[in-house]
Order: sequence, then structure tokens, then C-alpha cells
Amino acid sequence: MFDDESEKDNVSEDAEDPKVRAKEKADFFRLHAELAAVFEATRKFEAQIIPGLDPELTREVQRKMGKLDKSRKPEHPVLPPEVIEDAASILALPGAKNLSTNDYHLSRRPGEVMIVRWIEGEQIDSFYERFQAHFDAGLDHFRDEQRSTHEWKQDPKTLAYLDALDALEVKMADVYLRAPIRQHGLFVLSTQSADEIDILHLSDHLMGTNPAEIVGEASAPPEDPTEQDRAWFFKLFSLRTFHSNNERMCFFAYLQKTDEAW
Repeated sequence: MFDDESEKDNVSEDAEDPKVRAKEKADFFRLHAELAAVFEATRKFEAQIIPGLDPELTREVQRKMGKLDKSRKPEHPVLPPEVIEDAASILALPGAKNLSTNDYHLSRRPGEVMIVRWIEGEQIDSFYERFQAHFDAGLDHFRDEQRSTHEWKQDPKTLAYLDALDALEVKMADVYLRAPIRQHGLFVLSTQSADEIDILHLSDHLMGTNPAEIVGEASAPPEDPTEQDRAWFFKLFSLRTFHSNNERMCFFAYLQKTDEAW
């Protein structure tokens, strides 16, 4: 469902290699862990859902995020010097426009939603803790499930795969380049997208609210929704830096109903 656009690896000819398979599974759990850590703050950290973000300001963030995205090299999320001013301006908006951090600021139109969330300081420490916890929980459960289901077969390839899963040790702070960011003041942008995300998964499961709070009454699924009713295009931008002894992050999510015209 998800496509990590900062690390687009082609499916290799070694896809049956146990270590390659294990890495692909780790990437799967990482994407889901990121999504959970970004959107769970209404349940875990008393964040508020705040509609009515100024449309012009929202479009400005959207335009600049798109510009930052296009400026990156496909193989690396570190932003080049020529777009640092735009990246810094996005991260400075809470102070410049008196916008709260931790909360989810929404701008809505029929069939379209943009969500902006800024975090800083201890909020970022909590984000990384939760990001790691979600990843570890998903991977640990999968490891146990795979061993209980397949280990008895004693197939050499399967055993090698199970051993590769056990050997995985992925730190989300390393994936997000937190140490280099803090050491060198880098500006880093990563993205993930889904052609169809279940809006009920995002609203009910992750954020602990009803979908109308996210997409508005007019765009919310009906009482007995079909899969199409629940399907939204989704793209998440994660921008981060460390500057003037202050660590900052901005998450920008764009959602569009999949049956709406672009």
C-alpha cells in the first residue's frame, strides 16, 4: 500500500536472498510505524485537531514542500543549499504565524484535505520513542508468527530467512538521520505515499476520531461504506532540521478522495 519515495529500491534479482527479504519486511513495518507515530498524538499526547488553517498559508506549504521534494536527489533525502530558505520558512511558521505545535492543523475542501503538524523539543523525543516502539512491536510480532508457522519445516531457505529477521536491528533515529541532522544542521525531507489509504484506518484507528473530523461531513464515508467510499490518495512529507540549538519537524499530509477529479 505504501511507497517510500525517498528510498525507491527496485526489486532486485536477489529478492529470494534471505537478507533482502528481511530488509523488505523491515521497510514495510517502518512505513506503518511512521504513519502511526505521526498521527497518534490525539490519542497519546493530547493533540487537538484544528480545522480552518488559512488556505493561502496551506497552499504555500504545499508548494514549498513540492519544490523541496523535486530538489532532492532520488537516492538521498538531504536537501540541497538552494532550497534551504524555503525549508526553514516552513519550519518557522509556528512562531511566525502563532500556530501551535503538536496539534493537527487542517485545511479542507470537498474531496481534499491537507494536514500540517509541527513538533519541536521534547515532542520530537516522544515521536522517536513511539516511532521505534511501533516498529519493534510490528517486527517482533511478525518474527514470532513466522517462526511458529514455518520453523518446523526445517527448510534451509526458510531457516535462513528467519535468522535474517532475527538479526535485524533498525533504529528509526538512524533511518531519519537524526544524528547527522543534529551534528551538521542538515535539512532533510522524506516522503511516503499510498494510491489508496483507508480513511477509517487513519481516523478511527490511528487518530481515535471519526472521519468527519478529518475530511468534513460532506466527504466522510456513509454509515455502511464500500471500499471505494473509504479510499483516499495519501502523501506524507516529513521535513526536519536542527538549527540554533532547536530541533524542529513538520509533517505535511495531502489527501484526496480517489474518485475526485485532479
